[in-house]
Amino acid sequence: MIPWTNDTGESPVPRMHHRPIRLVAIDLDGTLLNDAKRVTERTVDALRCAAGTGVRIIIASARPPRSVRHVYRELNLDTWQINYNGALIWDEANRRAVEHRPMAPETVLELVSLARERHPDVLVSCEILDRWCTDRFDQTYTTETGRLFPPDVVAPVGQFCVEPVTKLMLLAAAATLDELEPALRETALPVSVIRSDPDLIQVMTHSADKGVALRKVAEHYGVAPEQVMAIGDAVNDVPMLEAAGVAVAMDNAHPAVKAAADWVAPSNNDHGVHAALERYGMC
Repeated sequence: MIPWTNDTGESPVPRMHHRPIRLVAIDLDGTLLNDAKRVTERTVDALRCAAGTGVRIIIASARPPRSVRHVYRELNLDTWQINYNGALIWDEANRRAVEHRPMAPETVLELVSLARERHPDVLVSCEILDRWCTDRFDQTYTTETGRLFPPDVVAPVGQFCVEPVTKLMLLAAAATLDELEPALRETALPVSVIRSDPDLIQVMTHSADKGVALRKVAEHYGVAPEQVMAIGDAVNDVPMLEAAGVAVAMDNAHPAVKAAADWVAPSNNDHGVHAALERYGMC
Protein backbone atom coordinates (compact mmCIF):
# COMPACT_ATOMS: atom_id res chain seq x y z
CA MET A 1 0.00 0.00 0.00
CA ILE A 2 1.34 3.44 -0.93
CA PRO A 3 1.58 5.67 2.16
CA TRP A 4 -0.23 9.00 2.13
CA THR A 5 2.08 11.90 1.32
CA ASN A 6 2.04 15.60 2.04
CA ASP A 7 1.79 18.44 -0.48
CA THR A 8 5.46 18.10 -1.40
CA GLY A 9 5.07 14.41 -2.26
CA GLU A 10 7.03 13.37 0.82
CA SER A 11 5.83 11.02 3.54
CA PRO A 12 6.30 13.03 6.76
CA VAL A 13 8.14 11.31 9.57
CA PRO A 14 6.16 11.46 12.83
CA ARG A 15 7.66 12.73 16.06
CA MET A 16 9.17 9.87 18.01
CA HIS A 17 6.89 8.50 20.67
CA HIS A 18 7.79 5.41 22.66
CA ARG A 19 4.40 4.68 24.18
CA PRO A 20 1.16 3.75 22.42
CA ILE A 21 -1.53 6.32 21.74
CA ARG A 22 -4.17 6.20 24.47
CA LEU A 23 -6.27 9.26 23.65
CA VAL A 24 -7.32 10.77 20.31
CA ALA A 25 -8.83 14.26 20.13
CA ILE A 26 -10.67 14.92 16.87
CA ASP A 27 -12.12 18.11 15.46
CA LEU A 28 -15.60 17.78 13.97
CA ASP A 29 -16.33 19.95 10.91
CA GLY A 30 -13.78 19.45 8.15
CA THR A 31 -12.13 16.59 10.04
CA LEU A 32 -14.36 13.87 11.46
CA LEU A 33 -17.34 14.94 9.34
CA ASN A 34 -17.19 14.88 5.56
CA ASP A 35 -18.67 17.70 3.49
CA ALA A 36 -22.08 16.03 3.75
CA LYS A 37 -21.74 16.46 7.55
CA ARG A 38 -21.57 12.71 8.16
CA VAL A 39 -19.04 10.31 9.66
CA THR A 40 -18.24 7.68 7.04
CA GLU A 41 -18.97 4.07 7.90
CA ARG A 42 -15.30 3.20 7.55
CA THR A 43 -14.36 5.88 10.07
CA VAL A 44 -17.10 4.83 12.50
CA ASP A 45 -15.78 1.26 12.41
CA ALA A 46 -12.22 2.44 13.00
CA LEU A 47 -13.17 4.62 15.97
CA ARG A 48 -15.19 1.84 17.57
CA CYS A 49 -12.25 -0.50 17.03
CA ALA A 50 -9.85 1.95 18.69
CA ALA A 51 -12.24 2.56 21.60
CA GLY A 52 -12.60 -1.21 22.01
CA THR A 53 -8.86 -1.44 22.69
CA GLY A 54 -9.07 1.20 25.43
CA VAL A 55 -8.23 4.33 23.40
CA ARG A 56 -10.21 7.35 24.59
CA ILE A 57 -11.95 9.19 21.74
CA ILE A 58 -12.52 12.90 22.42
CA ILE A 59 -14.55 15.20 20.19
CA ALA A 60 -13.07 18.72 20.17
CA SER A 61 -15.29 21.20 18.37
CA ALA A 62 -16.33 24.83 18.12
CA ARG A 63 -19.92 23.58 18.32
CA PRO A 64 -22.10 23.50 21.46
CA PRO A 65 -22.94 20.18 23.14
CA ARG A 66 -26.39 19.84 21.54
CA SER A 67 -24.87 20.05 18.06
CA VAL A 68 -22.37 17.28 18.79
CA ARG A 69 -24.82 14.94 20.52
CA HIS A 70 -25.86 12.95 17.44
CA VAL A 71 -22.22 12.17 16.58
CA TYR A 72 -21.42 11.32 20.20
CA ARG A 73 -24.28 8.81 20.20
CA GLU A 74 -23.42 7.38 16.80
CA LEU A 75 -19.91 6.60 18.03
CA ASN A 76 -21.24 5.27 21.36
CA LEU A 77 -18.86 7.49 23.32
CA ASP A 78 -18.76 7.99 27.08
CA THR A 79 -15.89 10.48 27.29
CA TRP A 80 -15.70 14.16 28.12
CA GLN A 81 -15.79 16.46 25.11
CA ILE A 82 -14.37 19.87 24.24
CA ASN A 83 -16.87 22.47 23.01
CA TYR A 84 -16.73 26.11 21.94
CA ASN A 85 -13.04 25.82 20.98
CA GLY A 86 -12.14 24.96 24.57
CA ALA A 87 -14.35 27.43 26.43
CA LEU A 88 -16.31 24.44 27.74
CA ILE A 89 -15.35 20.94 28.77
CA TRP A 90 -18.57 18.97 28.84
CA ASP A 91 -19.47 15.64 30.42
CA GLU A 92 -22.12 14.51 27.94
CA ALA A 93 -22.88 11.27 29.77
CA ASN A 94 -24.04 13.29 32.79
CA ARG A 95 -25.07 16.46 30.92
CA ARG A 96 -22.90 18.72 33.05
CA ALA A 97 -20.14 21.28 32.61
CA VAL A 98 -16.76 20.13 33.88
CA GLU A 99 -15.01 23.43 33.21
CA HIS A 100 -16.53 26.63 31.86
CA ARG A 101 -14.48 29.62 30.71
CA PRO A 102 -17.04 32.30 29.79
CA MET A 103 -16.79 36.04 29.12
CA ALA A 104 -18.20 38.63 31.49
CA PRO A 105 -21.54 40.01 30.26
CA GLU A 106 -20.20 43.58 30.25
CA THR A 107 -17.39 42.49 27.92
CA VAL A 108 -19.89 40.98 25.50
CA LEU A 109 -22.13 44.06 25.62
CA GLU A 110 -19.14 46.25 24.78
CA LEU A 111 -18.25 44.06 21.79
CA VAL A 112 -21.84 44.04 20.55
CA SER A 113 -21.99 47.83 20.88
CA LEU A 114 -18.75 48.21 18.92
CA ALA A 115 -20.03 45.93 16.16
CA ARG A 116 -23.47 47.48 15.88
CA GLU A 117 -22.17 51.06 15.92
CA ARG A 118 -20.20 50.25 12.79
CA HIS A 119 -22.71 47.87 11.19
CA PRO A 120 -26.22 47.99 12.70
CA ASP A 121 -27.37 44.96 10.71
CA VAL A 122 -24.75 42.54 12.09
CA LEU A 123 -26.47 39.46 13.49
CA VAL A 124 -25.61 38.80 17.13
CA SER A 125 -25.81 35.38 18.77
CA CYS A 126 -24.69 34.38 22.25
CA GLU A 127 -24.14 30.82 23.42
CA ILE A 128 -24.58 30.50 27.18
CA LEU A 129 -23.53 26.98 28.12
CA ASP A 130 -25.84 25.02 25.79
CA ARG A 131 -28.42 27.74 25.05
CA TRP A 132 -28.59 29.94 21.96
CA CYS A 133 -29.75 33.50 22.62
CA THR A 134 -30.22 36.15 19.93
CA ASP A 135 -32.12 39.37 19.40
CA ARG A 136 -32.92 38.66 15.76
CA PHE A 137 -33.71 35.22 14.34
CA ASP A 138 -32.53 35.62 10.75
CA GLN A 139 -31.26 32.69 8.70
CA THR A 140 -29.57 34.87 6.06
CA TYR A 141 -26.28 34.06 7.76
CA THR A 142 -26.12 31.14 10.16
CA THR A 143 -23.96 28.35 11.53
CA GLU A 144 -24.28 24.59 11.17
CA THR A 145 -25.83 24.52 14.64
CA GLY A 146 -28.24 27.26 13.57
CA ARG A 147 -29.42 25.00 10.75
CA LEU A 148 -30.09 22.18 13.20
CA PHE A 149 -31.69 24.00 16.14
CA PRO A 150 -33.83 27.10 16.66
CA PRO A 151 -32.78 29.72 19.23
CA ASP A 152 -33.74 29.16 22.86
CA VAL A 153 -34.19 32.87 23.50
CA VAL A 154 -35.14 35.71 21.14
CA ALA A 155 -35.00 38.97 23.09
CA PRO A 156 -33.04 42.24 23.33
CA VAL A 157 -29.36 41.58 23.98
CA GLY A 158 -29.53 43.37 27.34
CA GLN A 159 -32.11 40.90 28.58
CA PHE A 160 -30.08 37.72 28.12
CA CYS A 161 -26.60 39.17 28.41
CA VAL A 162 -26.83 39.40 32.19
CA GLU A 163 -24.84 36.24 32.90
CA PRO A 164 -21.45 34.97 31.69
CA VAL A 165 -21.45 34.22 27.96
CA THR A 166 -19.62 31.18 26.61
CA LYS A 167 -19.32 32.39 23.02
CA LEU A 168 -20.32 35.45 21.04
CA MET A 169 -20.96 35.08 17.30
CA LEU A 170 -21.22 37.94 14.82
CA LEU A 171 -22.61 37.09 11.40
CA ALA A 172 -22.75 39.26 8.30
CA ALA A 173 -21.54 39.48 4.72
CA ALA A 174 -17.83 38.78 4.29
CA ALA A 175 -17.07 42.39 3.33
CA THR A 176 -18.72 43.65 6.51
CA LEU A 177 -16.72 41.30 8.70
CA ASP A 178 -13.51 42.15 6.80
CA GLU A 179 -13.94 45.70 8.08
CA LEU A 180 -15.12 44.72 11.55
CA GLU A 181 -12.55 42.04 12.38
CA PRO A 182 -9.53 44.38 12.86
CA ALA A 183 -11.55 46.62 15.18
CA LEU A 184 -12.46 43.65 17.35
CA ARG A 185 -8.86 42.44 17.47
CA GLU A 186 -7.59 45.89 18.46
CA THR A 187 -9.71 46.14 21.60
CA ALA A 188 -7.99 45.75 24.95
CA LEU A 189 -10.67 43.32 26.08
CA PRO A 190 -9.51 39.86 27.28
CA VAL A 191 -10.98 37.93 24.35
CA SER A 192 -9.92 35.67 21.49
CA VAL A 193 -11.29 36.53 18.04
CA ILE A 194 -11.57 33.69 15.52
CA ARG A 195 -12.59 34.17 11.89
CA SER A 196 -13.54 30.62 11.03
CA ASP A 197 -15.75 31.38 8.01
CA PRO A 198 -16.13 34.37 5.69
CA ASP A 199 -19.48 35.30 7.24
CA LEU A 200 -18.75 34.38 10.87
CA ILE A 201 -16.62 35.80 13.68
CA GLN A 202 -16.45 33.86 16.93
CA VAL A 203 -15.35 35.51 20.17
CA MET A 204 -14.44 33.71 23.38
CA THR A 205 -12.45 34.51 26.48
CA HIS A 206 -8.71 34.78 25.82
CA SER A 207 -7.94 31.83 28.11
CA ALA A 208 -10.01 29.37 26.09
CA ASP A 209 -8.39 27.22 23.44
CA LYS A 210 -8.47 23.58 22.45
CA GLY A 211 -4.92 22.97 23.63
CA VAL A 212 -5.59 24.05 27.21
CA ALA A 213 -8.77 21.98 27.29
CA LEU A 214 -7.07 18.92 25.79
CA ARG A 215 -4.36 18.97 28.46
CA LYS A 216 -7.02 19.00 31.18
CA VAL A 217 -8.98 16.16 29.58
CA ALA A 218 -5.85 14.05 29.12
CA GLU A 219 -4.86 14.66 32.75
CA HIS A 220 -8.34 13.57 33.87
CA TYR A 221 -7.91 10.26 32.06
CA GLY A 222 -4.33 9.81 33.27
CA VAL A 223 -2.86 10.02 29.78
CA ALA A 224 0.60 11.52 29.24
CA PRO A 225 0.94 14.18 26.50
CA GLU A 226 3.12 11.91 24.36
CA GLN A 227 0.28 9.35 24.31
CA VAL A 228 -2.18 11.86 22.86
CA MET A 229 -3.02 12.27 19.17
CA ALA A 230 -4.85 15.34 17.87
CA ILE A 231 -6.46 15.59 14.42
CA GLY A 232 -7.73 18.82 12.89
CA ASP A 233 -8.09 21.07 9.88
CA ALA A 234 -8.68 24.69 10.97
CA VAL A 235 -6.47 27.34 12.55
CA ASN A 236 -8.29 27.00 15.88
CA ASP A 237 -7.05 23.40 15.97
CA VAL A 238 -3.37 24.40 16.06
CA PRO A 239 -3.13 24.73 19.89
CA MET A 240 -4.62 21.24 20.18
CA LEU A 241 -2.09 19.80 17.76
CA GLU A 242 0.73 21.52 19.64
CA ALA A 243 -0.49 20.00 22.93
CA ALA A 244 -0.45 16.45 21.55
CA GLY A 245 2.38 13.99 21.20
CA VAL A 246 1.25 13.20 17.65
CA ALA A 247 -0.32 15.89 15.48
CA VAL A 248 -2.27 15.05 12.32
CA ALA A 249 -3.67 17.52 9.77
CA MET A 250 -6.25 16.71 7.15
CA ASP A 251 -5.33 17.16 3.49
CA ASN A 252 -8.03 19.88 3.34
CA ALA A 253 -6.47 21.70 6.31
CA HIS A 254 -5.31 25.30 6.49
CA PRO A 255 -1.56 25.67 5.73
CA ALA A 256 -0.88 26.67 9.36
CA VAL A 257 -2.39 23.39 10.55
CA LYS A 258 -0.28 21.36 8.12
CA ALA A 259 2.80 23.23 9.33
CA ALA A 260 2.03 22.15 12.92
CA ALA A 261 1.42 18.51 11.97
CA ASP A 262 3.64 15.43 12.02
CA TRP A 263 1.63 13.88 9.22
CA VAL A 264 -0.95 14.98 6.67
CA ALA A 265 -3.83 12.50 6.32
CA PRO A 266 -6.25 12.21 3.40
CA SER A 267 -9.07 14.75 3.37
CA ASN A 268 -12.26 14.63 5.40
CA ASN A 269 -13.99 13.27 2.28
CA ASP A 270 -11.42 10.49 1.92
CA HIS A 271 -11.62 8.81 5.35
CA GLY A 272 -8.69 10.81 6.74
CA VAL A 273 -9.40 10.01 10.39
CA HIS A 274 -9.51 6.31 9.58
CA ALA A 275 -6.15 6.62 7.80
CA ALA A 276 -4.61 8.32 10.84
CA LEU A 277 -5.85 5.64 13.23
CA GLU A 278 -4.53 2.96 10.90
CA ARG A 279 -1.14 4.62 10.41
CA TYR A 280 -0.57 4.90 14.15
CA GLY A 281 -1.66 1.36 14.94
CA MET A 282 -5.10 1.87 16.46
CA CYS A 283 -7.19 -0.07 13.97
